[in-house]
Amino acid sequence: MPVPTNSDLAAAPAIEPLKVACASCNLRELCLPVGLNAGEIDRLDGLVSNRRSVTRGEHLFRNGERFEALYAVRTGFFKTCVGSEDGRDQVTGFQMAGELLGLDGISSDRHHCDAVALEDSSVCVIAYSQLEDLSREFTSLQHSFHKIMSREIVRDHGVMLLLGNMRAEERLAAFLLNLTQRLQARGFSPSALVLRMTREEIGSYLGLKLETVSRTFSKFQDDGLLEVKQRQLRILNQAGLQALVNNSRC
Repeated sequence: MPVPTNSDLAAAPAIEPLKVACASCNLRELCLPVGLNAGEIDRLDGLVSNRRSVTRGEHLFRNGERFEALYAVRTGFFKTCVGSEDGRDQVTGFQMAGELLGLDGISSDRHHCDAVALEDSSVCVIAYSQLEDLSREFTSLQHSFHKIMSREIVRDHGVMLLLGNMRAEERLAAFLLNLTQRLQARGFSPSALVLRMTREEIGSYLGLKLETVSRTFSKFQDDGLLEVKQRQLRILNQAGLQALVNNSRC
């Protein structure tokens, strides 16, 4: 299986009409169209009228901005983060192709985090008011949307478990296993990847200091669990990483 590279996830030009319909998108089984019939997908295509490109380091939306749309990541990689009291950004998640951004704004019509591209990326823009109307018409779309929201809740619970009960080694092992599983679902290698995020961003997400993340990566390499070359990573002993995670649940 291929290892995802920047060229694999190249961004589209600024904002342009959607050229690839939901029906022919290779991410449809990971996104809103899953479970819809052909006619319903055609109607959904009418909502997804634009694709927006976001260059590396650019904000897709910011904390406090008015919520108007959801964004389905088509290519690339994002992080979501919130500002802490000491002025630093706290990373709250990493999103890849086939996942939705913007769900945080539904409750109050304002975004509660920043979404920043970790590499040149593109998203499909889905007007939320129109999505609501279509969801009332198609129960299958509503069901699919609820499943996506539930997936986000489960992921949040997983992060709480990471931060509450796991040691540094267990946190990093669980993070890497989750990342490779998500990439594998998109057709990439289950054992080799290029980290889009920095070690500092990983530490922020996992509640660890940068030095701890770097030291744990080195330990994993010394123990024969990983092979690390800057941001290129290959998992050599997946069972060993899984054993670390399983140990934390005993």
